[in-house]
Amino acid sequence: MLDLAIFIQNLANGLLIGGVYALIGVGLTLVFGVMRTINFAHGDFVVLGMYGAVLFDLVFGFDPYLSLLIALPVAFVVGMVVERAILAPIAEAPAESSLLATLGLSLIIGNVLLLTFGGEPRSVQVPYASDTVRIGEVNLSIVLLAAGAATTAMIGVLYWFLERTERGRAVRATAENRLGAELVGIDTRRVQSFVFGMGTALAVTAGVTLIPLLFATPTFTGAIFTLKAFVVTVLGGLGRVGAAIGGGLLLGVVEVLGASYFLSEYRDAYGLLAFLLVLLLRPEGLFGKTVKRV
Repeated sequence: MLDLAIFIQNLANGLLIGGVYALIGVGLTLVFGVMRTINFAHGDFVVLGMYGAVLFDLVFGFDPYLSLLIALPVAFVVGMVVERAILAPIAEAPAESSLLATLGLSLIIGNVLLLTFGGEPRSVQVPYASDTVRIGEVNLSIVLLAAGAATTAMIGVLYWFLERTERGRAVRATAENRLGAELVGIDTRRVQSFVFGMGTALAVTAGVTLIPLLFATPTFTGAIFTLKAFVVTVLGGLGRVGAAIGGGLLLGVVEVLGASYFLSEYRDAYGLLAFLLVLLLRPEGLFGKTVKRV
């Protein structure tokens, strides 16, 4: 018989970890929505965030969440530089060029991390790793709650930016119609650099929040997160921020419930199974017709 308290516990854990997946997916879908570029290095930016937190812990003894204050603006600038240096020169080239460029960027990031940190898995142990907060019959991990709070804050700021600021309206206009945006005086090249910086910052934030929960490896973990980002965006609907959030939450819940009630070693497979079912039944994504594109 299903234990309701355990189910609610697993559901809460799934939603919290799904929030981080949503943050990863939002970064990928935001870049695609504005630039029409599928970023194969997106998961490697998540890993960069994880290793950045490891570095801050080793050198300064910073808590991962404190290191976000430095990692976030640095990631934004790095993203803008990458867009200007690598993607902007091939903006008018066939789509395959940007795919290969981001794939090459993924290989470079992974191998630089491998040369710098070695191949051993890395994580950051925080003193509150085993602490929990009890709400009724449910115990919630402090680390998961902190990750959920960080991702909620980031997504909230992103929505405020897109809906309430002039730059956000320029981003949405470029995503809807690039030529039309240029005709009304929007510098779409600058918008694209800005958006790639935002996508990179979101991915790095997700990596920093995940490092107390997971181990990172230089050349393997990035591919996993890139795959999860694609699953999140396809579950919700590619190119839509709100849909990516829904897809991320769904992926987190499916993985946690699957690992809890079936074989835990196939945790990633449950998400892929949901991904295949959605592709078969609704190729446009679960929210393909109901969520407005950015």
